[in-house]
Amino acid sequence: MDWSFIFFLNSILLGIGLAMDAFSVSIANALNEPRMKIGRMNLIAGTYAFFQFAMPMIGWVCVHTIVEKFTSFEKFIPWIALALLGYIGGTMLVEGIRKKQADTHETGSVLGFGTLLVQGVATSIDALSVGFTIEQYQFPMALTASLIIAAVTHGICLCGLAIGRKFGLKLTNKASILGGLILIGIGLEILIKSFF
Repeated sequence: MDWSFIFFLNSILLGIGLAMDAFSVSIANALNEPRMKIGRMNLIAGTYAFFQFAMPMIGWVCVHTIVEKFTSFEKFIPWIALALLGYIGGTMLVEGIRKKQADTHETGSVLGFGTLLVQGVATSIDALSVGFTIEQYQFPMALTASLIIAAVTHGICLCGLAIGRKFGLKLTNKASILGGLILIGIGLEILIKSFF
């Protein structure tokens, strides 16, 4: 493959496809934290973008170094994503139910950095297999494709955060329940997609 329009278009489309899980998680996070500031939105979107950049590059390196071990690990990727997102979503769901029962008027809890990192891994772990689709690229092209994927992810996640923030203010304590259900649903969707 050469540096053509098709290369850039493929990278953008790949970025859009890979960013959909992070987009949904962004909505869920902003539903849970509707008063989120712009700097925090950029931190969250940047974290997801970083992992969407890193995972294809890690996959590309694996293809060029330890292919056999990576292919045996690949079947566990959807299960890992389900476990991580299920845990985070379940925690948000329980918190939302407790808040509802306590009838508090808080607008959601702040997403911790550790949880953000886990979400970043969970929403991008399927991008490891993108290393196989870009394996014919030389390093500069693989790096460029991964940077394009990261930029697309950042933009899409900012949109998701803005959407979630807008509706989170209207939903108040129901937002945490909805956000938890969204995360669990994304984990199940990743698992189901792996079978087809």
